[in-house]
Amino acid sequence: MEFELFFSEEADEQMDVLEKSNDKKAICKAIKKTLRFMETNLKHPSLNTHPYDSVKGPNNEKIFESYAQNNTPGAYRVFWYYGPKQGQITIFTIIPHPD
Repeated sequence: MEFELFFSEEADEQMDVLEKSNDKKAICKAIKKTLRFMETNLKHPSLNTHPYDSVKGPNNEKIFESYAQNNTPGAYRVFWYYGPKQGQITIFTIIPHPD
């Protein structure tokens, strides 16, 4: 199943900062690759998608975590939830792996 991606204001701002930062080009490239996989194949093995129970979405949605990087100090993660409608995903935040 293919998904349409939406970005929270926070995630949109985070992507904007990453895209404008010369020293974050590799991170930005990895995140964009992750987002492409999320649009077309949420079960892609490199995403390592799993529920993230410590946080809920703005309307109490279940949050999921997908990997943009792995085996990297401060590896970036994409946190997201299903919706607002069927076939859609909202990117909640894009941050380095929380400790």
